[in-house]
Amino acid sequence: MQGLTPAMDEQPVDKPRSRGIYLLPNLFTTACLFGGFYAVLAAMNGHFEKAAVAIFVAMVMDGLDGRVARLTNTQTAFGAEYDSLSDMVAFGLAPSLVMYEWALLNLGKFGWLAAFVYTTAAALRLARFNTQVGIADKRYFQGLPSPSAAAIVAGGVWFAVEHQLAGVDLAIPAGLLTVVVGLLMVSNIRYPSFKQVDFRGKVPFFSVVVVALAAAVVLSEPATILFVGFFIYALSGPAMTVLGMRRRRGKRSTTAPPQ
Repeated sequence: MQGLTPAMDEQPVDKPRSRGIYLLPNLFTTACLFGGFYAVLAAMNGHFEKAAVAIFVAMVMDGLDGRVARLTNTQTAFGAEYDSLSDMVAFGLAPSLVMYEWALLNLGKFGWLAAFVYTTAAALRLARFNTQVGIADKRYFQGLPSPSAAAIVAGGVWFAVEHQLAGVDLAIPAGLLTVVVGLLMVSNIRYPSFKQVDFRGKVPFFSVVVVALAAAVVLSEPATILFVGFFIYALSGPAMTVLGMRRRRGKRSTTAPPQ
């Protein structure tokens, strides 16, 4: 028996798996989640401008957490799931509740139904995105991204409050906008993702000047510029789809054999 003891001592012992998480990227994700949470609280207290700003801050935090994780090589499955859940709160639940408290509350059943359609569409959009990671074309998004949809809804509220427009007077247009934006999220319309832009590579000096000018324009009228900018982005998908269909029809007509 003594001869077997060294052999038994040499057997490898399984090390316990690490249960920790990376702090830095998840801090940005938590900030995104807090932005959506604060937006709901602000809307419930009638501070709609603060609610809209909180959603845009959440967008910035959401854009940073993934980049920070890639730069620091701290990408994990936990971080991906946590990011998706925070996106659901910040870009699915918060915008619909902000819009509901500001305008849709006056529409009765249609109001809460429009808010629910948007929330459901955001959940379906995020679920579809998660199932297509690694197989979808990175140059495009299938359907309007949920942060862009949230920017349109929150930006619309911010724009109206900035120009002293009452939600009760814009209830029907606000409800239609909420439903249409929700349907665009679950559509098959392609939107440019801009993921091919290399932020780490060298760029011409003039590009820095353009970025500085663009930032100055946004800061001069943030409510108007952000709402109009994301609204144009939402229209760009259907516009490119129509142009693509016309081009394909033109090619078919030119290549068709003569009768």
